[in-house]
Amino acid sequence: MSTAEEYLRGQEGGRLSPSELLGRRAAVTVFLTFAFAYFFSALVRAVTATLSPTLSAELSLSASELGLLAGGYFLGFAMTQLPLGNWLDRYGPRRISVAFLSVAVLGCAAFALATSFSGLLAARVLTGMGVSACLMAPLTGYRRWLTPAALLRANSWMLMTGSLGMVAATLPVQWLMPLLGWRGLFWLLAALLVMCMGLLAWRVPAWRRPDPEGDPYAPALGYRQIVTHPYFRQMVPIGFINYGGMVAVQTLWAGPWMVRVGGLSAQASAQGLFAINLCMLCAFWTWGMVNPGFVRRGLAPERLIAWGLPISLVVLASIVWMGPAAGWPFWALFCVSSTFVSLCQPAVAQALPAQAAGRALSAFNLVIFAGVFVVQWSIGLTVDALGALGWDTVASFQGAFAVFGLCCLLAYGAFLRGYRRNARERGAKLGRL
Repeated sequence: MSTAEEYLRGQEGGRLSPSELLGRRAAVTVFLTFAFAYFFSALVRAVTATLSPTLSAELSLSASELGLLAGGYFLGFAMTQLPLGNWLDRYGPRRISVAFLSVAVLGCAAFALATSFSGLLAARVLTGMGVSACLMAPLTGYRRWLTPAALLRANSWMLMTGSLGMVAATLPVQWLMPLLGWRGLFWLLAALLVMCMGLLAWRVPAWRRPDPEGDPYAPALGYRQIVTHPYFRQMVPIGFINYGGMVAVQTLWAGPWMVRVGGLSAQASAQGLFAINLCMLCAFWTWGMVNPGFVRRGLAPERLIAWGLPISLVVLASIVWMGPAAGWPFWALFCVSSTFVSLCQPAVAQALPAQAAGRALSAFNLVIFAGVFVVQWSIGLTVDALGALGWDTVASFQGAFAVFGLCCLLAYGAFLRGYRRNARERGAKLGRL
């Protein structure tokens, strides 16, 4: 059986119950409800890139502190993933989303009230914990409510909605700053998240917990079986470094690069971030349009990743070499070419039984967001360390991103080895049949 055939077994092998599949109108309503919440979670995630000049000036933050502050969100996100997966499989997306968003409301309020770096960091960790279900909850539901082709489309368009939130975190936030200030902005976000909670409680379907004994493809899987699954392990290196690095750049380091390396103003940097996130929005919209066709043609996600991800490595090497001349178009190209790796998340969910979707998705999301935290903070630490050795600002940033690029290359190599090994093993099994 080919990888593409294994991927489609979620529909053909009986792991999806026809009675649970949503009709077109219900699916659109549920998607829009979840997308509304994910829009604001992405805005909260990315807003530190736009606010970084203001926060750095007001609180005298170093590059490592700025990286830690942005990464604190992802640390909180990562801390909840394993229990989140169990709770999603047991209680369903509606109850868990509403409960978690109440924590995000508290986090936004705490950020608005904070007066020190430690207070801001604690608030960011709390916010990250609160919004950590905003993508995993819908993807868990989609695994049961949608067909595999529709799942890939919904995943890409959820990420597109996230990019729209990141677009809103750039110029719109810059325009609101003179009116609200950064504290008023977080009070507004807290109020909007309360609105999201009401919509989720109203529009998302109730969860019917299935009986695993009635499904031959749904053994009782714990996290040990999930993380040792060959398909999961194959995707871990690029999930941690490449996917995590793409998010780290998009949500933080593209902004400081444009200001401190490219010499742009905060306003010009916000315009660049706006353009980058707009490009990402278009990229994920395109993935949503073409993914169902790839599934029908038998093109497995890992094959597309193997072909496309090297483009991002070439672009990143060009950025490091060009230095100050590498403006937002190059960072946009890096982020867009890195979106090949976004295919791995729904693919992992499809490779495992539907009854374990919450745990599979959350375990892999833990890999991604642990990677975001490590990459965001490590780039800041490397910039500061090279500066302490006497390197100037431009050279420090170039050196830090050169190290990041090397890590991306090694992660891609590890993925490629796993991909080829698994392909050989599948071929050997077919040869014995």
